[in-house]
Amino acid sequence: MIKYKQLYSYVLIALLIQFDSCKPEKTPEKEIVEEDFITYVNPFIGTGGHGHTFPGATLPFSMVQLSPDTYTRGWDWCSGYHYSDSSIMGFSHTHLSGTGRGDLMDIMMMPTVGEVKWNPGSRENPDEGYRSRFSHSNEEASPGFYSVFLEDYEIQASLTVTPRTGFHQYQFPASQKANILFDLTHGRKGDKEIEAYMSVKNDSLITGLRRSSGWAEDQYVYFAARFSKSFQQYTFQVEGEVLNENISAVGNQIKGAFHFRTKEGEKIYVKVGISPVSEEGALNNLDTENPGWDFDMVKKHAQQNWEQELRKIRVESDHHDRKEIFYTAAYHSYLAPYLFTDIDGKFRGADKKIHTADNFTRYTVFSLWDTFRAAHPLYTITQKERVHAMILSMLSHYDEYGLLPEWPLMGTETFTMIGYHSIPVIADAYFKGIRDFDVEKAYKAMKNSAMQDHFGINHYKKHNYIPSELENKSVSKTLEYAYDDWCIAQMAKALGKDEDYQYFMNRAGAYKNVFDTSSGFMRGRKADGSWVTPFDPTYASHSGYDFVEANAWQYTWFVPHDVQGLVNLMGGESQFIAKLDSLFNVNSKIEGEDVSIDITGLIGQYAHGNEPSHHVAYLYNYVGQPWKTQEKVHQILTELYDNTPEGLSGNEDCGQMSSWYLLSAMGFYPVNPMGGVYAMGTPIFDKVTIQVDDGKTFVIEANNLSKENIYVQSVTLNGEVLERTWISHQEIMNGGQLIFEMTDIPNTTRGIHEENYPPDHIIF
Repeated sequence: MIKYKQLYSYVLIALLIQFDSCKPEKTPEKEIVEEDFITYVNPFIGTGGHGHTFPGATLPFSMVQLSPDTYTRGWDWCSGYHYSDSSIMGFSHTHLSGTGRGDLMDIMMMPTVGEVKWNPGSRENPDEGYRSRFSHSNEEASPGFYSVFLEDYEIQASLTVTPRTGFHQYQFPASQKANILFDLTHGRKGDKEIEAYMSVKNDSLITGLRRSSGWAEDQYVYFAARFSKSFQQYTFQVEGEVLNENISAVGNQIKGAFHFRTKEGEKIYVKVGISPVSEEGALNNLDTENPGWDFDMVKKHAQQNWEQELRKIRVESDHHDRKEIFYTAAYHSYLAPYLFTDIDGKFRGADKKIHTADNFTRYTVFSLWDTFRAAHPLYTITQKERVHAMILSMLSHYDEYGLLPEWPLMGTETFTMIGYHSIPVIADAYFKGIRDFDVEKAYKAMKNSAMQDHFGINHYKKHNYIPSELENKSVSKTLEYAYDDWCIAQMAKALGKDEDYQYFMNRAGAYKNVFDTSSGFMRGRKADGSWVTPFDPTYASHSGYDFVEANAWQYTWFVPHDVQGLVNLMGGESQFIAKLDSLFNVNSKIEGEDVSIDITGLIGQYAHGNEPSHHVAYLYNYVGQPWKTQEKVHQILTELYDNTPEGLSGNEDCGQMSSWYLLSAMGFYPVNPMGGVYAMGTPIFDKVTIQVDDGKTFVIEANNLSKENIYVQSVTLNGEVLERTWISHQEIMNGGQLIFEMTDIPNTTRGIHEENYPPDHIIF
């Protein structure tokens, strides 16, 4: 059983450590915090199954994710850790949260006793190497803190962090041969070490570099590590050769062991600063951000930082498990993107040159194919200042690379997944009033990304769809490009660029060209206009097909900017409703020999474990049957999320899976991520209070809520009856009160008229 430490009552005190952009907001002196929201966070949620999360210590949107690694191969080890394992290789400083592809795990450390073992050994036989067995009963995790007992060495390892540093506390047994091992070869399978060094500066300070190429090509991680106790000796290993007298090791396959004598229960602390820029940057980050040796104080500040973020949304409910799921979802939503500037403002750009951020914080790790859907709209409510910095980061990437980011990982463009989804993120911020950036440059960057000739865009421009035989994933790309083009069109209209508006609106209608009226599905089409045959809407292929990580059942619904247009293509509301009903009721079997492992969390052919389905349950609102949205959303909330390690139905994907839960649990969701409109679902908490602009709050209450009462009988907004099945972003940010009256019987008379349907968008 997992141990959860009961944290002391939170009292905000002045920070003693500079937390740069991660610094919490000040709390009024008279405010009394009645509840510690961090006690509801369970970082082990998603570490089992296919969640791909990590349990280690980190801060909101920070550079360091200090976490244990249990294995570096296999799809379910993309974060380096899986709850099914029983041995630990060590603790590395960078990790990805919930991605479907692995990387990072840089600068790995492992405390040991006895003769040094230079290789980690295997999960099957930890005695072969420096691994150690552990038990989940002796493992603890909370926001900003992780601890585990390493059974083979009788060492208690505890971890905490500042934004750019990891802080290790190792409590040793009595030993004449206590060691702290650094393994710079350690990393995800496929992540090749291409340059490394480790240098001893004195008997308590080392510095080094791990430069590697994997999913992130040519990634630099410099580090500086200070020990609280002088090491008596040290040993390097370079390409398998042990070196006993060198003050530095340079080359490939670099490892180092630092040796101590320890008394029973003696604690040795190691502080590690990292930097993408330089050794000096790593040392400056370390000494500026973490100057002392008070582990408990740094841990306390990390907890306070998380408390400030989590308390932006206050949930009132007697349902403890749901509160754990909710606040862990908030925790996961606020892990990425990652801080990528040193404390002096320097960063390594997408051009691999060193730049200095001009009055903004540079971020990286934007999983945009996932996060543009719900995570970024959530940030416009709870992270407005960071949204500004994220957009400036995207524009900085454009300055360095010539295109907006698609999936940037540690400053490197990976071109993973499809679409140019920086565009809806930037446009959404613009229309929500977050405009403190060069709008004309942003618009030019949007056009550059949309007018390039790569990734099938050349075919798309020529045919107004992508022919199946000319480009892999042709239908998915057509649909997602069409949506992004609609976002550009709205920006063009707002900026008075009428010709561009007409051009991109024409492209926004490209979805119509891949809809087959005879089958009622989006379908692959050839350049001559003929449909791809044979056709099976349940068929999926991960390596090559007309759809990406989905099939026709799941992608047919991706027209968030023109739901009415899709309804018309299907023949009207009755046919649309019948098709939508079928989606949730048909057999869940996915056909094909190379079915994508990402297609999980199935209800019929609806796949909640992968992002293309995330808006679909809300589409009943657009055809006058909101009670069906309420049924399906409640089912997803209660059946596909729980507070166990297997509590996510698919990859967390840098916050998207959790952001869906946060918004949906409160009772609304952005079907069109750039529309400023939230379609209503069904809330699962008695009361939720969101801190919004200027000290205002938006309160959501659900009266008569119970296990049976999942349907919405009526809604009022600030005392006025609301017949429509949506609210606007501006109504939330203005503050106020949204009250749901709940019942156990579907209300089939509310929201049934077209004037009550959610609009595709509102331009403020």
